[in-house]
Amino acid sequence: MSSIKLTSDSTYPFSSAVMHLVELLFVSSLSVATFALDNGLMRVPPMGWLAWERYRCDIDYVFTRPHTRLSEDGWRELGYVYVNIDDCWSSMKRDDNGRLQADPKDSQEASINWHATCMTGVSSWASTGTWAHTCGGYPGTTLDKIELDAQTFADWEVDMFKFDGCYSNATEQEQGYPLMSKALNATGRPIGYSCSWPAYQGGLPPKVNYTQLGEICNLWRNYGDIQDSWDSVLKIINWFFENQDVLVSAAGPGKWNDPDMLIAGDFGLSMEQSRSQMAIWAIMAAPLFMSNDLRTINSGARSILQNKIAISINQDPRGIPGRSILKEKSGIDVYWRPLSKNASALVFFSRRNDMPYRYQTTLSKLNYTTGSYQIYDVFTEKTMTLKDSTSFVVSVNPTGVVMWYVSAPAKRNIRQFYRGGRLQGSLFDDDENRISPVFL
Repeated sequence: MSSIKLTSDSTYPFSSAVMHLVELLFVSSLSVATFALDNGLMRVPPMGWLAWERYRCDIDYVFTRPHTRLSEDGWRELGYVYVNIDDCWSSMKRDDNGRLQADPKDSQEASINWHATCMTGVSSWASTGTWAHTCGGYPGTTLDKIELDAQTFADWEVDMFKFDGCYSNATEQEQGYPLMSKALNATGRPIGYSCSWPAYQGGLPPKVNYTQLGEICNLWRNYGDIQDSWDSVLKIINWFFENQDVLVSAAGPGKWNDPDMLIAGDFGLSMEQSRSQMAIWAIMAAPLFMSNDLRTINSGARSILQNKIAISINQDPRGIPGRSILKEKSGIDVYWRPLSKNASALVFFSRRNDMPYRYQTTLSKLNYTTGSYQIYDVFTEKTMTLKDSTSFVVSVNPTGVVMWYVSAPAKRNIRQFYRGGRLQGSLFDDDENRISPVFL
């Protein structure tokens, strides 16, 4: 999959190659200092819109210009800057020069869409497979085509590329993923690189080498595709936190675990469950790629996906993923993530299906040190001050969450959760801990 980054002053030739790229789809927009993969990209988790879960190969919606909705409905300003059509955009045959090309029947629409996308400051990406075919059965990128396809995407001014693994074996993946990383870098164009490699190898060591992944990829799919159901979301949550000791240490600025798309605004999740997915993806420092119909998304789902505090937590520049710190017999899980300026995020998540549960605890029981803490409720926007020893109750709805942004002058002993339960000092900065103005 590849992507393009567009700005309002960009110009793009209307060659067939460029027209083809628009149907590809995904986009990456943030680039800072060099890190991982030597491309300096994705220092915070990428955000955008992705066609696959909602539309699969029915990509007609792409021609209604989702980039326009991102630009005009406030999404782009919040960081949602990638547009991804994913699969099924290409012709079933390469051109006479062996290059990938778009389906000719869509070329005119692609040209119109591409030009419009260039004017909105939105980016796009595309996807191919690591062997003969993509997952949708379209031409893939075989080992002998890696350099050609990487240069093609660069010529199309793509900003992000996803390399899927359908119809390939372990040996081909072991060769193909590093070779594509090298080929993308050799084009001289910064292109974010998304690898599906670990998802095809069980997601865990010894088959998956996360040290190597962090050196060649900007993000990677660890697990199977998300479906439009709470059961699917819950399976992903369970797998990621059951394996958090491996996954947390693998991720950071420029290299991210990808638990797959946000599905708020579709058909399978309630509002409570949509809040839960958004909150837990923020705790995990996961890429935020929506897959929904931006023309008709309801106001509830929109407010969840556009929640500035949840997004700020997700985009925290320290890039340290959070962890599960408690799993209660009552069906309440507690997740915690360290943030910049001595802050942190807490999520109280209910696995119950029967009724709201009143969960009682103290911050000291959650390993907060002595002091008074300012609490900001992410979804209710209420604030309060709590001492570490003060007992409090949160009412968590079935399959729902309560999410807090926690700030205080005191520091938290986070090494307890990152070094086998042994206190090793603090990772926090020394500056004053307070709610950032960006939240207010």
